[in-house]
Amino acid sequence: MPPPGNIDRQREHQANERTFLAWLRTSIALVGFGFAIARFGIFLQQIGFVMDQPAEPIHPLLNSQVLGICLVVLGIAVIGFAGWRYNVTFWQIERGAYRPSRLMVWTMTVIVMVLGLLSIPILLVRSFDPSPERPPEGGSNHNLP
Repeated sequence: MPPPGNIDRQREHQANERTFLAWLRTSIALVGFGFAIARFGIFLQQIGFVMDQPAEPIHPLLNSQVLGICLVVLGIAVIGFAGWRYNVTFWQIERGAYRPSRLMVWTMTVIVMVLGLLSIPILLVRSFDPSPERPPEGGSNHNLP
């Protein structure tokens, strides 16, 4: 039977790995949401085209594609930061000098809140007119001179 200190260290390493895997799942979710949001904006544009609705001007910064790309980039950055944090924690456990850090948690909290707040104007600006202006089906427009 291994000495009690080795079992505790083994548990700490396993907890470190579980934490890393949680951050990995979070990054995969961010990339997935980003991809879905970016593609959903394109889908809405295509639906508008099929329904003969006039194309709305797209804001250069506040649109679903930019938000989606930001989420994908954030997901990639999260996995890089998680790998770095896993390695730092691994060596702290090995040296017996573990120091918890809340930096990653607060950084992610602020970034996701900011991206969430930026998505609100995208949702509010997008308006759909259920009755687009089209000439009557009869082929003639009686209002023409």
